[in-house]
Amino acid sequence: MTLQAHQLGCIRGDLQLFSDINFDIQPGDAMRVAGTNGSGKTSLLRILCGLSVPAQGEVRWAGRNIRSLRDEFCSKLIYLGHANGVKDDLQAWENLVVSSTLTGRPVTSDEAHGALEELGLGRAADLPTRALSQGQRKRVALARLSLGLAMPLWILDEPFTALDVNAVKALCGTINKHLAGGGMVIYTTHQEVDLQARRSLCLDMNQGRLC
Repeated sequence: MTLQAHQLGCIRGDLQLFSDINFDIQPGDAMRVAGTNGSGKTSLLRILCGLSVPAQGEVRWAGRNIRSLRDEFCSKLIYLGHANGVKDDLQAWENLVVSSTLTGRPVTSDEAHGALEELGLGRAADLPTRALSQGQRKRVALARLSLGLAMPLWILDEPFTALDVNAVKALCGTINKHLAGGGMVIYTTHQEVDLQARRSLCLDMNQGRLC
């Protein structure tokens, strides 16, 4: 399976954020999307997920336009945006159970606790999410990745923000495990991280091409 961007363009109001974006992501690849604020990084990720429609071009999964695949494509994807997407009134582990169920992969309480333990949240697993720090809430959202290794495509918008050194290391380990199993990752970050991909690509949104 591959993800392909073909002549992608995006317009916001009267502004052309980007145009003629082309790339192919294959199993084991990691691609960093780089660029200054306002260059269209988040807009591109949302288009790749099918959450936004491009002004030009198309996104293809296994050679087919994702708009014709819909549920099939969504079942292969994990998207984590800027917002953590956690519910304050649920315990940390309950958030994982609910989010996994909504994406079609139900998990048990034990699986949810194990995923939180991997990111250093074992002691906080049974706390209401509202009681957690911003960094801990971020890790609750990221724990979905440990439960989603079977989903081949991960699209992550600033996943390392608000994480301490140990949490960054743990997250890199989870991503590297995914890549080693043939997964694909597209991500944005302002940090230097050690990812071990078959191919490490960088898409410069300021230039509109791979760098």
